[in-house]
Amino acid sequence: MNTYIKSLIEFLDSSVCNFCAVETVKNQLNANGYKELKFSDSWTLEKNGKYYVTKNDSAIFAFVLGDKSPAETGFKIIAAHSDSPCFRVKPNAEIKSEKGVVKLNTEVYGGPILYTWFDRPLSVAGRVILKGKDVLNPITRIIKVDRPILLIPHLAIHFNRSVNDGNHLSKQKDMLPVIGIFNEIAEKDNILLNTIANELSVSIDDILDFDLLVYDTQKAGLVGLHEEFISSGRLDDLSMVHASLMALLEGTDTNSTRIIAIFDNEETGSGTKQGAASPVLKNIMKRICRNYNDNSEEFMRALSKSFMISADNAHAFHPNYAEKYDPTNHPSIGGGPVIKINANCKYMTDAHSAAIFRSLCEASGSPYQYFVNHSDVAGGSTLGNILTSQIDIEGVDVGNALWAMHSVRETGSVEDHCNMIKVMKYFFSC
Repeated sequence: MNTYIKSLIEFLDSSVCNFCAVETVKNQLNANGYKELKFSDSWTLEKNGKYYVTKNDSAIFAFVLGDKSPAETGFKIIAAHSDSPCFRVKPNAEIKSEKGVVKLNTEVYGGPILYTWFDRPLSVAGRVILKGKDVLNPITRIIKVDRPILLIPHLAIHFNRSVNDGNHLSKQKDMLPVIGIFNEIAEKDNILLNTIANELSVSIDDILDFDLLVYDTQKAGLVGLHEEFISSGRLDDLSMVHASLMALLEGTDTNSTRIIAIFDNEETGSGTKQGAASPVLKNIMKRICRNYNDNSEEFMRALSKSFMISADNAHAFHPNYAEKYDPTNHPSIGGGPVIKINANCKYMTDAHSAAIFRSLCEASGSPYQYFVNHSDVAGGSTLGNILTSQIDIEGVDVGNALWAMHSVRETGSVEDHCNMIKVMKYFFSC
């Protein structure tokens, strides 16, 4: 198996939610000599120094300083996001049913394909907030329950004969996962909190709150006669997180400062302090500029010379639904990185930035392709155009082509992933 693909599979299996993804990235950065910074501290940075900073435990920004000031060379940035559509566990989650069956109250996060979550072994992961030394400084612990403890059972076809003809799903009624059968009344209280306490080896009284997300426990894997496909949850957008991380870790020192910006909450509009609509990346870039004694005018000069790759995945041509795609601009799985274009500016791509990315592909020996929506099918937006509301920087929206985006398991191309890493590495080196 290709080294990058083996690494990607391991990355996906450990990064079962946004908090776990950031923890996985942190571990790899630490292993490669990166120093963690805190927003609350004063930063003293060294040329060619390697650093990272996190926001909300669910977004992470890593960078390597260049030999020269950003005002001279600009920034090279790759942006991606850590979150994926799933289910979030509500407070007071236990709902007791007949014969001791207990289910958990959840709400939908983002826009998942709901039907794909039925009858699968599921579990929970996220972060837990514990009592600290004082009320303003609680303790955060990352949690990943590694065994399947949940499932969402489907209603038998005998009770809904028309299920295959289309069936509306209630997010509050149909999509609640079952956690177990509890015969004793006392056992039915605080089931989830007791599970968390046991996993973390803490007292239940120390648990103040949590952000818990449901995930599919089936591991990532290769599919196809020649193992040409990768099948996994969260390829959108963790495959791009992994590709950008590989490009950063394997880069060599250059004149330019290189940044990977992994935001959270893209699936819900990016409107959080750790999302792309916040000034978090702009503030980091300003602090880097100040390290070179650059003033605000020099920061604006740096922006004018900078370029960003907004890396979020694209829709691959589906052989069963040709009518859904633009007749001349539909990317294929295995056809190379995709340049994403939208006339109504849902992407930040324009002809100039598309030409730059095309040139990066050609120079690095990678194929490339284009995605434009069918004119009768509305498309979504991603990080690029949201970021430009905070930073007037040139950039391009790209990604790899996937089938079943937002399914509990998506499908991508092994070759595409390797080619995207190749292009990103070249971008950081030039």
